[in-house]
Amino acid sequence: MGDLLLVRHGETEWALTGQHTGLTDIPLTDHGRDEARRVAPLVGSHHVGAAFVSPLRRARETARLAGFDHATVDPDLREWDYGAYEGVTTLEIHRTRPHWYLFDDGVPPGPPEHPGETPEQVAARADRMLSKVDAALANNEGSVVLFSHGHFLRVLTARRLGLPPSGGAHFLLATGTVSRLSTEHGRPVVSGWNLRP
Repeated sequence: MGDLLLVRHGETEWALTGQHTGLTDIPLTDHGRDEARRVAPLVGSHHVGAAFVSPLRRARETARLAGFDHATVDPDLREWDYGAYEGVTTLEIHRTRPHWYLFDDGVPPGPPEHPGETPEQVAARADRMLSKVDAALANNEGSVVLFSHGHFLRVLTARRLGLPPSGGAHFLLATGTVSRLSTEHGRPVVSGWNLRP
């Protein structure tokens, strides 16, 4: 069975400023496009049997620049819906909620287009995605690659390892990186994290 490769999209303007970027569909910066091109050899060093990508532009652009134009768009790979905290930095949130932590507390509801998600709702999407990954791994020779977003991929990693969604707090994930989840003695393990060329 192949590995599960996780690619966090390249840098965006909001990633630079630390703004929570959930469903806001912003493009990569020039540096982010360079990061996306640089992940190509890392992903390309694996035999990839299936590729999936978030519908958001920053992930789709990363997949394209990394050589995966054919990746299947899957809405379960979109980023956490940050609700009322969309576009807001953690520093700004801490002014009124000094002990707030995304993985424990979730977000308050926002406007209709950003209703927000609880950690459990994000974990449910991650679990659905992992079922699709397992089906692809069972039906294909090779690895599966996911092009997605930082907080979502951290929750997905936690769920893959049998942890609650709050376990995603332990997996800091940089832009333009590849991480690899494998198995050892039939159990899921992290075999590479935040890899860059």
